[in-house]
Amino acid sequence: MTYILNNLKFTIIISFVLAVLFIIALSGNSFDKTAFSMWLLRWLHVLSAIMWVGILYYFNFVQIPNMSRIPDDQKPAISKFIAPSALFWFRWGAVITIITGLKLAYINGYLFEALRFSNEFWPIGIGMWLGIIMFINVWAVIWPNQKRALGIVEVDAETKAKSAKTAMLFSRTNTLLSIPMLVGMTVAQNSFS
Repeated sequence: MTYILNNLKFTIIISFVLAVLFIIALSGNSFDKTAFSMWLLRWLHVLSAIMWVGILYYFNFVQIPNMSRIPDDQKPAISKFIAPSALFWFRWGAVITIITGLKLAYINGYLFEALRFSNEFWPIGIGMWLGIIMFINVWAVIWPNQKRALGIVEVDAETKAKSAKTAMLFSRTNTLLSIPMLVGMTVAQNSFS
């Protein structure tokens, strides 16, 4: 077991193998390709959303609050290795979440109604718009500013500090939007009336 857990790639492969075995057990003797495709799309949407929002929460609840306590000589480890890797998964998790979410809404026939807040789809529509705003923040503001703040793009010290502050504020904006966004995404499955 230690061999499996010491290697992340092997851990992930085994995790997917277990998931496939679980799917086979759930499907039994009947396999509906359409139902499986819809489930797979929803699963990818949830998995990528967990990656995206999980890393957003890591930045806002762990990394940012603790940066001032890290000795200056140790901060380059964060800015050169940890943050760029986390930002890779963060921004591509956002892409996959948005693509799979919009595709799910389209296939299920409520994309346009939800985006216009019509009928019973208005809660998920609000969730979708909040997710789209968060996605735009990631790619148009947070990532460009993080590249400057982390030294991926060379800038002067003043621009670097200003970029770090801007990235943090938009990351906090996404944290603020994430909780109502999740309400909009999940409330559609339930009725309060």
